[in-house]
Amino acid sequence: MEKYRNMNVLVLGIPRGGVETAFYLAKHLNAELSLVIARKLAYPFNPEAAFGAVAEDGNVYISEMARQHLTDQEINEILWKQNAEIQRRIQKFRRGKRLPAIEGRTVIIADDGIATGATLFAAIALCKTKKAGKIVVASPVAGKAMEGLLRKMVDEVVILETPSFYSAVSQGYEDFYNLSDEEALTFIAKWEEDHPAHQA
Repeated sequence: MEKYRNMNVLVLGIPRGGVETAFYLAKHLNAELSLVIARKLAYPFNPEAAFGAVAEDGNVYISEMARQHLTDQEINEILWKQNAEIQRRIQKFRRGKRLPAIEGRTVIIADDGIATGATLFAAIALCKTKKAGKIVVASPVAGKAMEGLLRKMVDEVVILETPSFYSAVSQGYEDFYNLSDEEALTFIAKWEEDHPAHQA
């Protein structure tokens, strides 16, 4: 990622897990940091399994398989709930502020790892809608198939590890746990303290 140092790029973290990754990446690159809010859409009968995701600007990704298991009404109800949660997170993580300017800029979307890719796909769609000049996906770990798929969607993909047998983000970490809202906010507060002219 060294070529992006001091190049006025925008690093977008996907809360909550991607906040820490985005923080250290933005710090290293002397880049602008913000958070893009995207929420997975989970099956009612299996909340851990995502069938899609929605980004804060309304861009929606839904897997082809979802239509076989859910009605339009069920999907719309889930969307409504997650859109409400998105508004809560915009207030909590960005204090209601808009995303920084994206049009024409190099945008690096950072996450702590990529599993289904649902929230990432929605965030990519948001960046394309906002006419990013270049979209880069950066993550410590993802599966090989996911890496190949992402290369067809964005301009550049930087993934440190792509295990042959990959089933969970935690495979890339010795100690992995989900950040709380409060822990995520500490990274934002630290970045704002160090960069008062560019607050997320």
